[in-house]
Amino acid sequence: MSADYIPLDPEIARVLCGVATATLTTVLLKKGLRNVWLRGSKPLRAGQPRVAGRAFTLRFVPAREDLATPASWGAPISTRAAIEAMPDGCIAVVDALGVDDAGIFGDILCARMKKRGVTALVTDGVVRDVDGVLGTQLNVWCNGVAAPASVTGLTFVGWQEPISCGGVAVFPNDVIVVDSDGAVLIPAALLDDVVEAAVEQERLEGWIMTQVDAGLPLPGLYPPNEENKARYETWARPLR
Repeated sequence: MSADYIPLDPEIARVLCGVATATLTTVLLKKGLRNVWLRGSKPLRAGQPRVAGRAFTLRFVPAREDLATPASWGAPISTRAAIEAMPDGCIAVVDALGVDDAGIFGDILCARMKKRGVTALVTDGVVRDVDGVLGTQLNVWCNGVAAPASVTGLTFVGWQEPISCGGVAVFPNDVIVVDSDGAVLIPAALLDDVVEAAVEQERLEGWIMTQVDAGLPLPGLYPPNEENKARYETWARPLR
């Protein structure tokens, strides 16, 4: 299966860039989804901006000596070919099986991704050539760095198919939001509902923070009881 890419509406991307991943996990929890935070995907550089985009998926399996060779880098099914299929605005989400001693991408591949307009690279694996990768200015969330090449521990097998990344099921065109807390997945079918609820949750928590700053105690405030819900509604009505 190789899914066609669906661009993310720029207005939805803009709104999601104003919503913390912590807020998104709360919203998704309320909708019954607990396993949406991609384990092992941490910002490579401090201060990377919060970004959002559709998932463009890539998949590795464990290395097999007859397949995971330097010659495979030039094959039709390769990370190089996958990068050339990445559309502008996507987030590359890579299932690297959590392998932490084989770098899946280095500076040249990341530079090409940046040139193609890829918004971010998110993986449960690691990168190599870290100084060069940082120099590309590509936003990267990963599990660290390692000098050895990917073929020392992994075999690349395809792109734009369902994967597991950090223990989370990721399908092509699901939406990924990343910030300093890591990477969170929003299922494509729930996107509109989650965006609406997330904006409201951010607004509510902003109001709660003003009440905390004013010295109010947490019981009955967070989460709000009926009295505080009424106070919040009065405050929020003109903003909606």
